[in-house]
Amino acid sequence: MGECATMEITKVQTLYDACNAVFCAKQGDLPSFQQIHFLKNLLNRIEAVDVGIDEFSDGSPSSSPDSGNGLIVGQTVDKITYIHIHECDNFSIGVFCFPAGATFPLHDHPGMTVLSKLLYGSAYLKAYDWVKFDASNSRTIGLAGKVMDGVMESPSEPTVLFPRSGGNIHTFTAVTPCAIMDILTPPYSDDLGRPSTYFLDYPIPSLPGYSVLEERDLPEDLVVAGAPYLGPPIFTENDPCLLG
Repeated sequence: MGECATMEITKVQTLYDACNAVFCAKQGDLPSFQQIHFLKNLLNRIEAVDVGIDEFSDGSPSSSPDSGNGLIVGQTVDKITYIHIHECDNFSIGVFCFPAGATFPLHDHPGMTVLSKLLYGSAYLKAYDWVKFDASNSRTIGLAGKVMDGVMESPSEPTVLFPRSGGNIHTFTAVTPCAIMDILTPPYSDDLGRPSTYFLDYPIPSLPGYSVLEERDLPEDLVVAGAPYLGPPIFTENDPCLLG
């Protein structure tokens, strides 16, 4: 217990503890503005090295004292790669690493609040919110308004999307090698009616800023590799270090 008590609390542990307090206290309730602001500030402090990623190395072994057994070298990632950090019934934390030119297709976040931070690099983001849609048939189709259409560059403040606003349906294309850290509440779940749905967008020339979105099959060329989390360990509420 003495060793646990004297351990330095890492940035990612602080973020996990805050998410656990906010999202697990009142399950199903949307977080308040104050809670979102609090979490955004904590997420804004996170850098790539805090979650086990070396954004600068050209592939040679990292000399950073924070490397431990080594870091994931962001510049050498050759396909979209997901680093799973934590997931429970109430929220998930993870990082997507992108090689330059890679695209994550247009997709939604049903019933979710999502906080995201671009950890390094730059990415083109296009995001929509529904104006009106029809999900009564086998494929959802509807009218959506564009919320964002431009390039994000690091460093930048975290973004937040909500179930019905903020750009709930979006797509990313990496302009340079980049990484995006996501906090989702609640996480995706097919069993609980929160699947990830993909869309094609058809801009309406006579109505600038609006497009028809049509549900599509999972893109065949979408490949997401998994990578281990090499950052500092996260002690959950079931860990002896936190039980007293």
